[in-house]
Amino acid sequence: MRWRSSPGELRGSIAALVTPFTDGGDVDLASLERLVRYQLAHGSHGVSIGGSTGEPSSQTVAERAAAIRAVGKAVADRAYFLPGTGSAKLDETIELTAAAAEAGADAALVITPYYVRPTQEALYQWYRTVAREFPELPIVAYNVPTRTAVDIAPETVRRLYTDLDNFVGVKETTLDFQHASRVIQLCGPDVLVWSGIELLCLPLLAIGGAGFISATANLAPAAHVEMYRAWAAGDQEEARRIHYGLHPLVDLLFVETNPGPSKWVLHEMGLIASAHVRPPLVTPAAASIERIGSLLREGAPFVSPA
Repeated sequence: MRWRSSPGELRGSIAALVTPFTDGGDVDLASLERLVRYQLAHGSHGVSIGGSTGEPSSQTVAERAAAIRAVGKAVADRAYFLPGTGSAKLDETIELTAAAAEAGADAALVITPYYVRPTQEALYQWYRTVAREFPELPIVAYNVPTRTAVDIAPETVRRLYTDLDNFVGVKETTLDFQHASRVIQLCGPDVLVWSGIELLCLPLLAIGGAGFISATANLAPAAHVEMYRAWAAGDQEEARRIHYGLHPLVDLLFVETNPGPSKWVLHEMGLIASAHVRPPLVTPAAASIERIGSLLREGAPFVSPA
């Protein structure tokens, strides 16, 4: 809540946390709080829970709300808190966004409604409804068309940004780098655009991005913070060194469907009690684990110690 009234300050490296489960499949709030402490210890500017990396579609609304509350309590205004609160259902989105507001979130990250492929006018009305329900809470659209089958157009982002005081930006998880560029062109330099594509984290800063909401930061929080700091200080050589050094860890994340590989590594590091992922995901196969281990050794200099 510390930055709720000044969302323009929400810049830098925000870790998109996994949601730990026990071996039996229950949400493991103790491990989740441990992950938050790990992120804070390594200087992450912020944390997010409930995005794609957090397996939200496999959880009940009550489970997601409990995770939001646990992270909010663990963060305790020491870093930005941008939980994912979106769903394919409006009532669930409202309920989760209310939980985020009560838990002290600085902004809510609301995914485009998935599966139904709404029109741009429908997306505009969806976000307008959520934003008007919570006028004191900054709202960020989460654009991830590979998972939702819908792309919020830059022109729709502009309508929302122009019409709603608390609609502040978008997390761009799309390989279409032109999309982010068009959003910034249409909305102006004050709009907040974060990268959700790992290898576009650094490039997005060059065109006016606010930072990144990164799954790779689960394993390398300090490296992501240093990459942002180097860029902000004008040390492009150091920023590029870290960017390219993170490539093996990015590849690791997607040996199988995210977050299976990162959960396996976090479990090996002792940060979470189990590598369990919920169906329809499965834990990585033996051949995948061999590949994950190889990439982890290659990217080891950038992994933050547990």
